[in-house]
Amino acid sequence: MTTPIDLRSDTVTKPSTAMREFIANCQVDDDVIDIDPTVAALQELIAEMTGKEAAIFMPSGTMTNQVGLRIHCRPGDEFICEAGCHIYNYEQGAYASLSGLSPSLIAGDNGILQPEQLLGSIKADNEHFPITKLLCLENTHNRGGGRVQPYENVKQICHWAHENGLKTHLDGARLFNAVAATGISAKEWSSHFDTVSICFSKGLGAPVGSALCGTKEQMYYARRHRKVFGGGMRQAGVIAAGALFALQNNVERMHQDHENAQQLATIINNTEGLSLPGPVDTNIVMMDIDENIGTAAAVAGELDSQGVRCLALGPQRIRLVTHLDVTSEQVSTACEIISTTVKEVLAGSRKLSGNGAQY
Repeated sequence: MTTPIDLRSDTVTKPSTAMREFIANCQVDDDVIDIDPTVAALQELIAEMTGKEAAIFMPSGTMTNQVGLRIHCRPGDEFICEAGCHIYNYEQGAYASLSGLSPSLIAGDNGILQPEQLLGSIKADNEHFPITKLLCLENTHNRGGGRVQPYENVKQICHWAHENGLKTHLDGARLFNAVAATGISAKEWSSHFDTVSICFSKGLGAPVGSALCGTKEQMYYARRHRKVFGGGMRQAGVIAAGALFALQNNVERMHQDHENAQQLATIINNTEGLSLPGPVDTNIVMMDIDENIGTAAAVAGELDSQGVRCLALGPQRIRLVTHLDVTSEQVSTACEIISTTVKEVLAGSRKLSGNGAQY
């Protein structure tokens, strides 16, 4: 195979010819001292889609999440989040180093929290404890295998948070995958949260960028925090155009990625030595490897040598992610390679050598 089937992440997508033309022809201006018209158009559209008053474009989902935390909390405050969430695991502890916050972790089932788990999680008003200010949810849940938070759970959890004086923030990096999987609009999901982070460079297929959505007042402060975090951008329309094109053209097709993920789930279920740790709701598939086959890194390395790229997430777990740059036919080919490789290893006719990419 000359062209690898890249299932490492939905962040590996490349801009299409149409997207590149849209980017090349976009209008730009200095978005720090004035307003970039393409950035403004993107912010207006994503605010409308999430039902919020305003939005701010930023370079990354880490920045939108961290600015969201900073809007709601002061140094020394605490936020509640699920133990496997992106904010806690994959943002380098920025909540502590940038804003002086501490997390209160609650372990979900593959990232899914139940409303009753939140009871008693708010610290007492006592000088020994941090002040609990914020509840964060992630939807869909990356480490949970792309799981969709059940809508009724989200409603109940956010209602509980607001009833108890907490603000709510949604890490909606893959929120449009939840939309595609459930038919529930981004506006409906977002209505339960004070601020919402949306990533354009994952399933939507833009090359870079995220947005934070909320009230006009919140976005005034978000712009200030973005600046201090180094996120003020000049002719940012050049990158905002890719995100704008993605929102206008790549939302309706996302169910195809979920269908392709089901192909992978089926072959995993039907292959000795492989298993799924949980349901496959969207475009992320977690594949657990029996120890008698080898480590996840070794299996990932072997698959890579045959043209299927994936990531080892732990000693025995591999992540595969479908996206707009892999076709159904390519996924079928990947399934065949995965199944054949594992069967040959178990039969002793193939040996694993080397290590694959780890995340």
